[in-house]
Amino acid sequence: MIDTFKQWLDSPKVQAAQFKALLNAYPPYVGAGIRTRHVSTDFTEIDVELVMSWYNKNYFGTHFGGSLYAMVDPFYCLMLSKQIGRGYMTWDKGAEIDFVAPGKGTVRAEFRLSVDEVENIRREAESGRPLFPEFDVDIVDVQNKTVAKVKKTLYVRKKR
Repeated sequence: MIDTFKQWLDSPKVQAAQFKALLNAYPPYVGAGIRTRHVSTDFTEIDVELVMSWYNKNYFGTHFGGSLYAMVDPFYCLMLSKQIGRGYMTWDKGAEIDFVAPGKGTVRAEFRLSVDEVENIRREAESGRPLFPEFDVDIVDVQNKTVAKVKKTLYVRKKR
């Protein structure tokens, strides 16, 4: 089942609207209150938000740190996977999160991965050696104040 799901998700036939709907139906995201608000047709942009509610608050009345991280966890890997194509392996390798300020209310993150960045990664991966590209994303509140800074490290390699 998982292989079939991954094959469907990786299929070039899966359009941005289907991708967005699938993410918004993903049980861990539904449970955490995470919503994907925008997926560009070329998968170069994804916008995500997390609305605060009783089930994602921590003891101090601010966003639970695990929910903040979950809202940014897979997106650069998914975007790169959709853009780079089936001839490459893409995995999440690591992450760092710096909680800058307490998150209250609705918070959001905007992911951007340009076609040029993907082309550079593809070109470097031609050697067959693994690459570890890093991407940064900020989680901000409705006043555009930074709540957390996240650095994602991916693993990318051309398939053998």
